[in-house]
Amino acid sequence: MKRKIYDDLLKWKGNKNFKPLIVLGVRQCGKTYIIDEFCKNEFKNYKKINLFEDTDVIELYKSNKNSKQKYNDLKLLIDFDFEKEDSILFIDEIQQCEELISELKYFNENHSNVRIICAGSLLGVKLARLKKPFPVGKVNRLYLYPMDFEEFLMAQGEDMLIDYIKECFINNKSMGVIHNKALELYKSYLLSGGMPDSVKKLIECNSDYYNYDLSILNDIIEDYKNDMNNHVNNSNETLKIRKIYSSLSAQLQNLSKKFQYSVVDSSAKSREYSLPLNWLEESNMIQICKCVKLPEKPLLGFVDNDTFKVYYSDVGIFNRIVNNDAKSIVLDDMKIYKGIITENYVANQLKANGIDLLYWKGARNSEIDFLLSTDDGVIPIEVKADDNTQSKSLKVYNELYSPKYMIRLSTKDFGYNPDTKIKSVPLYAAFLIRELTK
Repeated sequence: MKRKIYDDLLKWKGNKNFKPLIVLGVRQCGKTYIIDEFCKNEFKNYKKINLFEDTDVIELYKSNKNSKQKYNDLKLLIDFDFEKEDSILFIDEIQQCEELISELKYFNENHSNVRIICAGSLLGVKLARLKKPFPVGKVNRLYLYPMDFEEFLMAQGEDMLIDYIKECFINNKSMGVIHNKALELYKSYLLSGGMPDSVKKLIECNSDYYNYDLSILNDIIEDYKNDMNNHVNNSNETLKIRKIYSSLSAQLQNLSKKFQYSVVDSSAKSREYSLPLNWLEESNMIQICKCVKLPEKPLLGFVDNDTFKVYYSDVGIFNRIVNNDAKSIVLDDMKIYKGIITENYVANQLKANGIDLLYWKGARNSEIDFLLSTDDGVIPIEVKADDNTQSKSLKVYNELYSPKYMIRLSTKDFGYNPDTKIKSVPLYAAFLIRELTK
């Protein structure tokens, strides 16, 4: 399956200032697959090691040898000269050896001709809790997220549809009869989500919703729960991590929508749950959307760190957790979850395309779901789950801040109303919001 991060990997390869690359992302989002494809396609000489299996490498880097000795012994141990021209070494599951993570500084400073890519499960958690020094400034990082809707369409062979959606987005042009086709594909994405194995299962059954095997998502959720035992301080922290994750659907149903520790546990206090919450964020199992007190540039300078919303990292997983099946999604019968699932979907699309998750809350119960920083100023984004586009919050926001234009994501077709300054964008085109930041 084609992934857009491939272009970023090519840029890294073409960079003259060689630095080891660390690729981060939630478990099973496709890190190993895409790195393996990149290394095979773009380099003449390629070696992959997995530290779950190649434990001798861990023993080497835990030894008392100096950095130079370890470096030379590594080439002998894995029988690969990664200094040879057009060569690359992929170290998977590098979180198993923090000594090797720390040694990436030596690679960069003393062997800048060497190409190394690293990845691993819960690597973000491990990096946040390293006991050894992290090679600050000596490595590059890339983040991989579950497949966004554009990548989902690529996997379905819908390249012509992608091009047409982009054309209509740029020109505020109606999709016509194609709009309904795109909406049906959007619904199928809500079912499968963006996990590559889940998307693959949907394709294998010819996108027949009712024959789609939901067990793949159940397995991923179980793997996530098992991961909650790893890289934690004690069993009490594991329990708190599980409690937070289990509370997310209830958190998003709150009238305020903001994350409240009391929903996790009636006696919970932020100081007791901040570390477990950070664990979930570093694992990329959740995505945090912070409240902005004043919607002015730079937005990050006006963030209220104590007020935020928390989303699941993948909308397919969210639907599985709340037990929404093909029938409830296809027949638009998601009941109380419909609005927050749609909002979660948009959050995933924005995050996957490099947009900071930020929102605004004002007086008269007004709330703007997301904010976008552009050359035209701060642009408000409102999310609607269907074609009901009544918008009190956008009206309040416009009266207060008079943005150049506003965006409404819904099931309605593309369009622009110069009187209301609202650009209508179908939910299936949420991945294109990134174009407005260029």
